[in-house]
Amino acid sequence: MSRGAAASVICALGLALAGCGPAPRASGINDPYEASNRQTHDFNKSVDSALFRSSEPSSNGQGPVGHALENVGSNLSLPGKVLNSLLQGRPEPAIKNTFRFFINSTLGLGGLFDPAGTSFSLPETDTDFGETLHVWGVPEGSYLELPFVGPSTERDALGMVVDIVINPLGALDPDERAAAFALRMGGKIAKRQRYSTTVDSILYGSADSYAQSRLLYLQNRRFELNGEETTNANAYDPYDDPALQ
Repeated sequence: MSRGAAASVICALGLALAGCGPAPRASGINDPYEASNRQTHDFNKSVDSALFRSSEPSSNGQGPVGHALENVGSNLSLPGKVLNSLLQGRPEPAIKNTFRFFINSTLGLGGLFDPAGTSFSLPETDTDFGETLHVWGVPEGSYLELPFVGPSTERDALGMVVDIVINPLGALDPDERAAAFALRMGGKIAKRQRYSTTVDSILYGSADSYAQSRLLYLQNRRFELNGEETTNANAYDPYDDPALQ
């Protein structure tokens, strides 16, 4: 099946499921694959340590090149986010992200700069097909740690695959797709560097970095999908013993 045909099938499925309502709020930790997840976590941690962890605290942060790469990567992700917002029945963020994409692609010199956010008050509305599945009523599923990607769930892992299939940038020719992919990966690496202090504290400053990463991911993702802010009354405490949650 071609990429276009697959995207059409997914969109038709979305229309059929759109009336089902969001999935119920997940709770607790559902991790039947913990043994293999921990092995993957150790692999991811070794890759991160070899490639991204800095021994110099003063190097944490971002220079202008890293900031530009993150801007370009973020801009290239917008067409897929527009499509996901439409599949979720949310036209307003789709329209805003469309304007943001065209402004930053032109006035922002291909996304190197962010005039849409700084001059036009059009911040990015983040979304993905994992959220689309949530809106369609698909449950969270089990927790997963994916190689090179990190924390996820069965629903979000499926969402990542579908995002690749339905991304409008897939219509580019192979060389352009490869360049776009490289720029998006560069943006993700730059983002890792921007949050290096926080990431390092979780991966290398925790007694159990796997449990810490799992807890924080599930907490943040669930509140994100339900459109709520974390409060002291209903948030997980990342320093609590996960076994007691």
